[in-house]
Amino acid sequence: MEAAFSSFTRPSQVFSTQIIGLSRAFCFPKRDKCILKRLSSVFFFRFITYFALITCAVYRPQTIQCSMKSHRLSDLKDVEVHTLKSRPRIDFTSIFGVVKPIVDDVQSRGDAAVVDYTIKFDKVALERIVEHVSDLPDPEIDQEVREAFDVAFDNIYAFHAAQRIPERIIENMSGVKCKRIARCIGSVGLYVPGGTAVLPSTALMLSVPAHIAGCKTIVLATPPSSDGTICKEVLYCAKKAGVTHILKAGGAQAISAMAWGTESCPKVDKIFGPGNQYVTAAKMILQNSEAMVSIDMPAGPSEVLVIADKYANPVHVAADLLSQAEHGPDSQVVLVIAGDGVDIGAIEAEINKQCAGLPRGQFASKALDHSFIIFARDIVEAISFSNLYAPEHLIINVKYAEKWEGLIENAGSVFLGQWSPESIGDYASGTNHVLPTYGYAKMYSGVSLDSFLKYITVQSLTEEGLRSLGPYVAKMADVEGLEAHKRAITLRLQSMEVPIPL
Repeated sequence: MEAAFSSFTRPSQVFSTQIIGLSRAFCFPKRDKCILKRLSSVFFFRFITYFALITCAVYRPQTIQCSMKSHRLSDLKDVEVHTLKSRPRIDFTSIFGVVKPIVDDVQSRGDAAVVDYTIKFDKVALERIVEHVSDLPDPEIDQEVREAFDVAFDNIYAFHAAQRIPERIIENMSGVKCKRIARCIGSVGLYVPGGTAVLPSTALMLSVPAHIAGCKTIVLATPPSSDGTICKEVLYCAKKAGVTHILKAGGAQAISAMAWGTESCPKVDKIFGPGNQYVTAAKMILQNSEAMVSIDMPAGPSEVLVIADKYANPVHVAADLLSQAEHGPDSQVVLVIAGDGVDIGAIEAEINKQCAGLPRGQFASKALDHSFIIFARDIVEAISFSNLYAPEHLIINVKYAEKWEGLIENAGSVFLGQWSPESIGDYASGTNHVLPTYGYAKMYSGVSLDSFLKYITVQSLTEEGLRSLGPYVAKMADVEGLEAHKRAITLRLQSMEVPIPL
């Protein structure tokens, strides 16, 4: 897509001509003075007029001209389809070079390093970097804002609490019982970005399932405000959802502090949350370090793939594309047209119109620069391409959208039908908005209650059970040449006077 200011006549050129003409008039000494006075009045009037025209032109709202590249899927070769489904490559080599010294410095100097990096990157000098949430007063926020986050909390809590799996005991053979028990991860770190936009919704998405899981230590890291305080909406969500500590830091230094632990920041066992390339790089470095910390999933820029047919409202389609594009200039936006009869011109016109009025339109327009349209024969072919692309968000805005759910194989979160905008899932439907991006939806799930749990298997055998199963295990151990494994069985069987397999 291309963005440009609309063209306008440059009054400065006309203005220059008038000045030249007037100056020449003043060069005639015999010219009547009253004529000069009239010319002076004309000059002043025209000066004011042209100044106003120039001012209006300079401050004229930006007009976005969108020209999305389009491709007909049936005309593409396999290599071309592969290129389209591939995301822009991120060169982490140089980013690792920037992040690794920060990771090492925080490991070495702890709180002092975090303070220094917060001064450097956030321009804030902190007396202390960690606050105990229980010690903080309740923030004063607008009643309507409070109600909105309360509704979101209730829905997120209900959806994630329903993910608890009842414990089941399976008796595979008489006297051989097995089960799987869930235990929470003791200490978790939650990263809530605060760069181009503050995201208290992310605080809810991460802290609610952590609280339901029973995590004892929940550290939420978020960049401080310019005065060193915590965003009041983030604090409200943190207190409501059971966060224990707030680390007032962002970027690689925050991830490092949670991974290593510092004088004031508890060490965590797993780190969650989205972030920029430096946050992602820090998570990648630390999960393979002596810090012994795991992460939720690989992260990349936000993305959406919208499938629309002739019944889709162009206004809604454009709004859904832009709601993802406004996240940042690196957001990935794809529109897949299913079948004939879609007014693509109306969709592009709506994108132009809506983007021009967005406060974050500059981010959206840059994201749209590398967006594209796919024309598919039908919905089946459209979903087939989506499965190859594996989007973070998949919107199926077609008639009878629910009937196509069974064809979906790869997606972070799906939105079915014309009344299911992606924004609903981002905030308050109850599903989690921390999702795999960059094509990782092919092998990763979004954050859920399970993300904060670990599962332990348990088996219990009676004497009858070992009599029945033991001889088979002894034979398998013998085949693998593991004599000690075999004897752990046979010595018990001998005490029962059970025949031992040769």
